[in-house]
Amino acid sequence: MSIESAAAIAAAATTGHEITGVERVRMPRRVWVGAAIVTAYVLFAVFAPLIAPFDPLEQDVVNALASPSWVHWLGTDELGRDVLSRLIFASRVDLLVGFLGAVLPAVVGTVLGAVAGFRGGWVDGAIMRVSDVVQAFPTYILIIALVFVLGPGVTSILVAFTLIAWVAYARLIRTEVLRVRSLDYVAAARASGLPTRRILWRHVFPNSVGQTLVYLPSDIVGATLGLAALSFLGLGIQAPTPEWGAMIAAGQPYIREQWWLSTVPGLVVVGFGLGLSLIGEGIEEWTRK
Repeated sequence: MSIESAAAIAAAATTGHEITGVERVRMPRRVWVGAAIVTAYVLFAVFAPLIAPFDPLEQDVVNALASPSWVHWLGTDELGRDVLSRLIFASRVDLLVGFLGAVLPAVVGTVLGAVAGFRGGWVDGAIMRVSDVVQAFPTYILIIALVFVLGPGVTSILVAFTLIAWVAYARLIRTEVLRVRSLDYVAAARASGLPTRRILWRHVFPNSVGQTLVYLPSDIVGATLGLAALSFLGLGIQAPTPEWGAMIAAGQPYIREQWWLSTVPGLVVVGFGLGLSLIGEGIEEWTRK
């Protein structure tokens, strides 16, 4: 029996029933709904220059704070810039930072967690002690402090997210690796004389990263909200580049009369988060079958 066959049998025994091909393919409906929402956001970001009716940086102070009309569907901001165009172009920055701000920590944390769980000993102890230090402080306080030191900008934000958010993935993957490495097919691989590195990256690692896919969508939401919060505080994407959090902050002084300046960007953030949350919940439900 091959190592792959033993892995399949062990997985079936763990779940308590045989997983058919139909069960693997059939995703919950919420996944498709969430995917449709996220796809719409991605399309707006990719085709922003073709979709946006105006240049997002073009100012028209004569028409500043104009109400929604047939010309400006969502009105204009305090500098006369078209709000709809800025929302569409802002999706480029927010989606990029949200995606990379979750994927980079996931990659770093997954690799470190796999090494810690499989190697054990002082390697495991060192990685876990570093994670303990990071977890001793509130996540967003550390991110704000790092961005303050590094300076505002996309690179600084991504570095801050990566240095802080890897911990959760490392602990999660370490736990999974500790479970997988005790299975029979890993013992068979060791007995066959396969190199330790090959056992880890070919047999243990692929069977341990499934939970990462469950948590990744929620972390993309967290990174997007984190960027919005940083921009709201003036530490995120700097003017005049359009960004959802910065637009919410810019519209705050006019919330009584021009409420849409802050409300609409807020709803856009909520919609993106909703789509990713549906995907994450659906994947979690699917993996439990």
